[in-house]
Amino acid sequence: MVIEQHGKLRMPLFTPQPIALQQRHTDSAFPLVLTPAHEEINFDEIAQEREALMALLALHGAIVFRGCGVSGDQRFDRFVASFGLENFPYDESLSNAVRRNRTPRVFTANEAPCDVEIFLHHEMAQTPLFPRYLFFCCEQAAKVGGATPLCRSDVLLQRLQARLPRFIERCRQQGACYSLVMPAAADQASGQGRSWRDTLGVESREAAEARLASLDYQWQWLPEECLAVTTPALPLIRHASTGQEVFFNQLIAAFCGWQDQRNEQSRSVTYGDGSPIDEEDLKAATEIAYELSFDLNWQTGDVALIDNDRVMHGRRPFQGRRSVLASLCANPASR
Repeated sequence: MVIEQHGKLRMPLFTPQPIALQQRHTDSAFPLVLTPAHEEINFDEIAQEREALMALLALHGAIVFRGCGVSGDQRFDRFVASFGLENFPYDESLSNAVRRNRTPRVFTANEAPCDVEIFLHHEMAQTPLFPRYLFFCCEQAAKVGGATPLCRSDVLLQRLQARLPRFIERCRQQGACYSLVMPAAADQASGQGRSWRDTLGVESREAAEARLASLDYQWQWLPEECLAVTTPALPLIRHASTGQEVFFNQLIAAFCGWQDQRNEQSRSVTYGDGSPIDEEDLKAATEIAYELSFDLNWQTGDVALIDNDRVMHGRRPFQGRRSVLASLCANPASR
């Protein structure tokens, strides 16, 4: 059994390892980094320890498994499956990122060009359907850059409450509406380039409108068969399963990064009543979030398990080939 007692881990499978710039929050490391205690990890052994590993995740928010011999999509699929969590299929999600499935549960991470930064966000928090857990696997580390910033959004909320109390009060009261223009066909050059057909899982305009109506979205058809959509008001602050309040949203990603030939970041998000969010508040919130972030500099074969309830993530620009795979697991309350 994996246990933590007086800040020390004891386990048969893994040994905790310190890494540079590792953070501590309420006396727990962030992220927790585990390496195999013996030469080869048997995935059946992980299955036997999954309850204890998930308890560690609840404590730390993110776990990086390093040196476990997870190479390629098939072994990554088996690694994820050993945790016994419900799959959250990409093709059934409302994600606006372009990705490609490798297995029914494993797909490529956002395929936006290497010079495009993907800013901090909770996965699919701009939709009413979002996963609870995220697994990432580094199939090939970038030559330069390509880190995944991680930010504890419970800690971020505490900092924002102290420095921007009026902004946080409006976030609590109003929530936010997100607006996006989706193309008719996938746009590989955009971090938000998934087509409306793939995003909504439909083939026709009529089916798209029916799906949007069921989600309480507003929509408008634009030239070239583009589809502009606006969500209903979604919470900006939620209670995580641990009971903590968290800054759970896509405000930073939308404000900083939802910019392409169809979208303008300045129009991508408003308060829930349609009123604009003050740009200075968004700039300050972004600055504070990145001050609190830990950059996970990938090593080939790393696997990260992230609690999407409490941890935001992103992607730094990079040079050279970088391949990171992803797998999502369901949150029963959001399905």
